Amino acid sequence: MGGDRETAILRVWHQHAAPWTRAVREQAIASRRLVTDAAIVEVVLARRLQRVIDVGCGEGWLLRALARHGIEGLGVDAVPALVESARATGGGRFLAMDYAAIAAGALREQADVVVCNFSLLGGESVDALLGAMPALLAPGGALLIQTLHPWSACGDGAYRDGWREGSWAGCGEGFGEAAPWYFRTLAGWMRSFAAAGLVLESMREPIHPQSGQPASVIFVLVPR
Repeated sequence: MGGDRETAILRVWHQHAAPWTRAVREQAIASRRLVTDAAIVEVVLARRLQRVIDVGCGEGWLLRALARHGIEGLGVDAVPALVESARATGGGRFLAMDYAAIAAGALREQADVVVCNFSLLGGESVDALLGAMPALLAPGGALLIQTLHPWSACGDGAYRDGWREGSWAGCGEGFGEAAPWYFRTLAGWMRSFAAAGLVLESMREPIHPQSGQPASVIFVLVPR
């Protein structure tokens, strides 16, 4: 069953590259516009770095933002249409490569910071990807993960690791079927990090200025 859901994630994102690009570039998603985009940029810039790899880069907005600060970036995404949009707009180098290939060692690159910004949606696929992260980090490098905060993302469901139904609510028009995603508790994230040989250095919880609730969680991780 998990494999079917992993496949569904990719299928849905292949189908929604165009509306997603539009939603990001038109700043249609309030939480991104108000807090989470700025939060991840701030955490990246707080590191001493020259080079970034953005895994799950989408249409490339983060690398464009970092390029304005003189940071060289490589963006990688499993959806070729998103990679094409990123290349057309510029701001870095962009590759089409899925997480399974990265997990298998196909991405022969290193950077001071690897970023996964709301791009870790699966279960087993994410665990495999995390296992490849230490090899992508230059000495002294760090992995930065921004994801939905388990406390606020839990909703009415039980607070335990497991698959959830997705939603495009708040993303604007042009969306259809939503991709499933794998919910992790904070303890679940810690187990995945430990299994991948990663240690939590710090954690931030960006607060939504209107609700006063955490809009996301940002993990800063280093190799053990």
